[in-house]
Amino acid sequence: MSSPSAPPVDTSLLLVQLTDSHLFADAGKRLLGMQTQDSLRQVIKLVLREQPRIDMVLASGDISQDGTAESYAHFRRLCTELPAPVRWVPGNHDELLPLEQAAEGTELLEPVTELGGWRIVMLDSSIPGAVPGRLSDEQLALLERSLQEAPERHHLICLHHHPVSIGSAWMEPIGLRNAEALFALLDRYPQVRGLLWGHVHQEYDRMRQGVRLLASPSTCVQFTPGCDDFSVSQEAPGYRWLRLHADGRLETGVSRVTGYRFVIDYGKGY
Repeated sequence: MSSPSAPPVDTSLLLVQLTDSHLFADAGKRLLGMQTQDSLRQVIKLVLREQPRIDMVLASGDISQDGTAESYAHFRRLCTELPAPVRWVPGNHDELLPLEQAAEGTELLEPVTELGGWRIVMLDSSIPGAVPGRLSDEQLALLERSLQEAPERHHLICLHHHPVSIGSAWMEPIGLRNAEALFALLDRYPQVRGLLWGHVHQEYDRMRQGVRLLASPSTCVQFTPGCDDFSVSQEAPGYRWLRLHADGRLETGVSRVTGYRFVIDYGKGY
């Protein structure tokens, strides 16, 4: 009689994206009516309930609203609750010097990380003092170097600014200004599986030439999809999970905090 076979070993990787937390030095301060440190705390609690094993956390920009050292310290402290390494990229609200000082002596700003059969590439699309984004020649060269060095590894690429239209007129001019250069590069390398960003405070999921294009909810306020003018939604804070398989498959979904109530206050501006 044959003995029962062992259950298959799950070799997939589980990543969590936290984006657009917009923290302040003052933990009680609100953005558009939402206390952003509290909303991030609630999202992290949700992650801990839903994800028993996390391989990496990706923070895709606008970690801070006021660019203070204290706001980055708050974010680091809250993320220590998640049992996984963390990687950061800056967004348009972040201040590079205090962000870099907060990450000093750590791997938080490491741009390329190997996980199993995958490479995670974090690209800085921020322009100091500007809202739109751009990938510098150095950032594009970094990405191409990673793709050339590891043709056998699947690539997930993360940045802050959206490289495609999301159907909101007011966000059209504040996305990635040189998206065509990014896509021209990606189109030459078949190992690219996903392109992930923040900035838009809403969910987006499309395919382009075999690459999954993904945007995710903010851990604080959400923007109303499809609006010509700036508009805040009543949708709850959330995060995106990504399961990366050894064969290059990418499964993903969004989860939101339930029962979260706040009053939109446009006086507490963005």
